Amino acid sequence: MIRSILRDEQLKLETRTGIAELPPAGFLWLVVNNPDDAVLSELRNRFRIDPQLQGTSVHEDEEYVYLFAELVAMDEQREPVFHKVTFVLGDRLLVTLHDTDDFTPLNRAMQRLLRHPQQAADARSLMRMILAGINDSTSQLIEQIATDLETSADTIAVLSRAASGDGRELGVTDLSQTLVDLNDSEELISNCLESQLALARVARYLNGEVDNQKEPELQSLVVELRQDINGVKEHAAFEHEKVRYLQNSVVGLLNIKQNQIVKVFTVITAVFLPPTLVATFYGMNFAVMPELSWEWGFTVSIALTFAAALLPLLYIKHKGWLR
Repeated sequence: MIRSILRDEQLKLETRTGIAELPPAGFLWLVVNNPDDAVLSELRNRFRIDPQLQGTSVHEDEEYVYLFAELVAMDEQREPVFHKVTFVLGDRLLVTLHDTDDFTPLNRAMQRLLRHPQQAADARSLMRMILAGINDSTSQLIEQIATDLETSADTIAVLSRAASGDGRELGVTDLSQTLVDLNDSEELISNCLESQLALARVARYLNGEVDNQKEPELQSLVVELRQDINGVKEHAAFEHEKVRYLQNSVVGLLNIKQNQIVKVFTVITAVFLPPTLVATFYGMNFAVMPELSWEWGFTVSIALTFAAALLPLLYIKHKGWLR
């Protein structure tokens, strides 16, 4: 699908389906979704554009600068989606190509353009508006991740000291799911960081395309955009550190709970090993066992068995190994 957004010298915006002609004045914005070879060939023939979605990150020729980036954005269902986007920037022509059927920041940029058409006088100012929309979308995604991390932190705090409804202590299985969720968040926030780095690179090249003598206001807006992108990147880095801290906390709790389980079985083994030894003696087939003829022989053997179990338990408690 291809959409054309035109703006003429009367500042009138018009949206068409397909590839429109470049107006005598103003700008033309071509939004190309999931382009095929036929679309790329038409762009090459009509505007001398040679976009390569899998090409290098930056390419320039006599008329255009090609900027490739992998960006993250939330779709209409507020789920993160990653896109490969190519910006083709000329004096009065801007082409955005992406490898999916919909890239929501472009829709938001169109809505902003309709509300504030005066903010986009040419292709460069239009691209600044688009990059600002992408940056805002990433910021919303990071805020959502931050909210999820707060929930995970509360869950970890509860699991570290609470018990289930039947009195069973919450243990390794309960923490394992939390660790899986944190791993997913860590991967997502890492992708957001990479997206912001790519977006910062695109904004840097856009800043180089702006003439600060003829367009001082646009230059100021682009500088502000770069600062906003860096701010979102710093927020993503902070959340990345937080998720790594929570991952370490969960791993530490898992180790503690696993050690507690091993300790319980070790104590049980230490307590019942001496009585087992006593029982082993009475399982031997000796011809002469004097205590079998004693009146209190059975009672003495039982007391000896209990003493053999109690002494190791008292020693373990004295050493503090039960804490």
